[in-house]
Parts: sequence; structure tokens; C-alpha cells
Amino acid sequence: MKIGIDTHSHTLVSGHAYSTMREMASMAAEKGLEGLAITEHAPEMPGSTHLYYFQNLKVVPRELCGIRLFLGTELNIMDRNGRVDLPESTLAQLDISIASMHTPCFRDELTQENVMSAYLKVMENPYIDIIGHPDDGRFPADYEILAREAKRTGTLLEINNASLRPEGFRVNTMENSLRMLKACKKYGTMVTLGSDSHIDVDIAEYQYAMQAVERAEFPEKLVANTSVEKLVSVLKRSKKV
Repeated sequence: MKIGIDTHSHTLVSGHAYSTMREMASMAAEKGLEGLAITEHAPEMPGSTHLYYFQNLKVVPRELCGIRLFLGTELNIMDRNGRVDLPESTLAQLDISIASMHTPCFRDELTQENVMSAYLKVMENPYIDIIGHPDDGRFPADYEILAREAKRTGTLLEINNASLRPEGFRVNTMENSLRMLKACKKYGTMVTLGSDSHIDVDIAEYQYAMQAVERAEFPEKLVANTSVEKLVSVLKRSKKV
């Protein structure tokens, strides 16, 4: 399976990443991608950038080093009500949005009831395209319900390569990814493979994500980012009139 666009990456702007936008685009070109989504951490992540950064992204060219750039955000899901840390008016101006659970930012007790309440409400947002790393066992999820509701709302679920690294800090990620992929296959729910790269050399690195996809015998037709054209056609925001 060939991946055409990496849908999850971070630059220096996110505060704990190590490459510039130009370095990231250059590496994406070197690795033969068509496109790259740069999804900076939203403001509630410690050390990340300000609202104004996202409001000003209109000044940045959407092509760099021959790579089509999708400039967006990785939002922080804040509580069981699905509150996120950028306003919808700003999200509407971005090219792509991921929403993820991060321990410094989620303010309710980490029960499955709270986590699922948050995910289900977030997926109703017309400008949130992807649920990021839902494999993390620290945030217990019901993958049957998650896959079914992602299909209904047109939200992509992410297979996150960084999560799946054996030395990673997230919990039970391969087991949970396989459970999620099984449910996605059942409901016809689309996924995206994201590197979650925080440095240019990690762009388009999918060793562990591919292992999960292969072990689950997951169909390529349900992988959204095999090409830029395919991704654009399934992004939730693309379907808005």
C-alpha cells in the first residue's frame, strides 16, 4: 500500500517538535509524498502556539517544495462535553483538523463513559475530520461504538505510527488498534495512517501502522490517505456546501 499524504505532523510551532515547515515539506518531497498535513498542537497543549497562529495561516502558501500542504491543527479534547481549544470559526478556515485526547488537557475523570461522551460529541463537529490516536488505553474507548459513529458522521479514525512504537508511552496501542480496525472493517469506516512526526525524518514512517493494517487484513479502499485526491474527497469539511 502506498501512502500519498501524511495526515499528522508537527513543526517547531508545537513547542516540542524539532523541524521547520520548509524542512518538513522538503523531507516529504524526498520521501515521494504528494502532500503533507501540518497539524500543530492547539493552544491548550503546554508550550504550543496561540490562537493568532491558526488565524493567520491564510498567508502561508499551500505548496512548498512541490508538496501540497494541508495546514491545520491537532485539537485537544478538553472534557466529556467534547469541548476543544479552537473556535469553530477558526476551524472553518483550516485545511484539516484532528481532535485528540492528551493527558495534560482532558479535565474529566478518565472513565470509558467520559471518554466516549467526548468522542461522540466531537465527531458531530463539521470541522473535525479525524480522531487522533484513539488507541491509547489510558483513555478507554468502546471501539465498536466509535467505529459505528465515525462511519455515521464521516469522521476518520487514525492509526498512529508513533503510538504503536514499542518504546512509546501510550498503553495497549497495538491491541486497541487491531480491535478498532476490526470494528472499522465491519462498519466500512475509513481510517487514515498518520506518522505523528515531530521531526522531519519521521515523516511517512509507517512501519508499525502498516503492521496493524496487515494483521487486521484491513482493505486498502478504507484507507483515506493513499492519495491526496482520495483524502480530499472524504474530508468532512469537503462535503460542506
